[in-house]
Amino acid sequence: MSSGEDRLFAAPRDPLLKFTFDEHVAGVFRDMIERSVPGYATTLSMIGVLAARYGRPGSICYDLGCSLGAATLAMHRHLKSGDISIVAVDNSLAMIERAAKLDTGKRDVRWLCRDIRDVPIERASVVVLNFTLQFLNPADRGRLLKKIFSGLLPGGILVLSEKIKFADEQENARQIDWYHAFKAANGYSEMEIAQKRNALEDVLIPETPETHHRRLAEAGFASSHVWFQCFNFISIIAEKADAELG
Repeated sequence: MSSGEDRLFAAPRDPLLKFTFDEHVAGVFRDMIERSVPGYATTLSMIGVLAARYGRPGSICYDLGCSLGAATLAMHRHLKSGDISIVAVDNSLAMIERAAKLDTGKRDVRWLCRDIRDVPIERASVVVLNFTLQFLNPADRGRLLKKIFSGLLPGGILVLSEKIKFADEQENARQIDWYHAFKAANGYSEMEIAQKRNALEDVLIPETPETHHRRLAEAGFASSHVWFQCFNFISIIAEKADAELG
């Protein structure tokens, strides 16, 4: 589907409301995320590759926080077996209504307008949280990861992509500066960058890579590795062991 140009923060806003995935954001989201998330296209491509590698006949792939369905389509294009369904979930009706119109061919894709914290995870071979966990209250993140781990088949994976912060304050400031330069190079003005950042404050809450790895281990994952990083954005692959160790 077509997407408009992201000009949501191009004019001064008073008062500046908190960021929300409403109809206005849904209408420009594709342009917004491509210009705002370094390496986004690479992340999507790799999600497709991983789905082909780990998708198991008779299993389910989950796209949690699917927005317009880009990760769902990436998995759909690469899955080899026709006996793998996809469940795509988002709590924004504006996003789901657009995503549900995508052409997914004959593969079974279910689009759910639900809170991802309330959706059962079962018989999963691949679960994707592509820049989603960062919008949940940190107190809820561990419980969600434990539910995902429980619903994954042995050998299944979670792909977790997140905006992060760094424990070292100087490093954190340096990475943010580089990231803002990236956004400016993609046509965003200083005012747009500042207003967007303020609108996301306390809405998008980043954490350190160390926090993510620790929480994944606490959820039960046998391993977690950063496969991609660009500035203060990373993507992690966490794998459930093939068999329980006793």
